[in-house]
Amino acid sequence: MSDFTTLAERYIAAWNETDDAARRSAVAELWTADGRYVDPLVDAEGTEGIAATIGAVQAQFPGFVFRLAGPVDGHHEQLRFSWELGPEGEAAPIAGSDVAVTDGNGRLRTVLGFLDRVPS
Repeated sequence: MSDFTTLAERYIAAWNETDDAARRSAVAELWTADGRYVDPLVDAEGTEGIAATIGAVQAQFPGFVFRLAGPVDGHHEQLRFSWELGPEGEAAPIAGSDVAVTDGNGRLRTVLGFLDRVPS
C-alpha cells in the first residue's frame, strides 16, 4: 500500500509544482508518454498536455495548493484518493477524488478525476 501512497504524494506534488520546467519534468517522470488525465472539465493526453493542464489550473487558482484528503487506497494496478485545493493552511473550497491506473512499473497511465465540491 505504501507504494500507492508514495505515487499519490508524487502526483499531488506535480500539481503543486509552479516552475514550468520542473513541472514538465515531474510529469514526464510520473506518467507514461501516452498518459491521459480526464475530469469533467478537461481531457488531456500525453505528458505535455497533462503538464499544460496543471499549469492552467494553477493560473486559474493562484496561491492555492493541492493536498491529499485522507488515505490512499489501492490494489492491483489501480489506486484511488481524495484531495482538496485551497489556500495553504485554510479550508479548501474545492475537493475531488481521483482514480488512477498505473502501468505496473510505478508510472501513471490514466487518471480519472471527479469534482466533489466546487464553489458556486
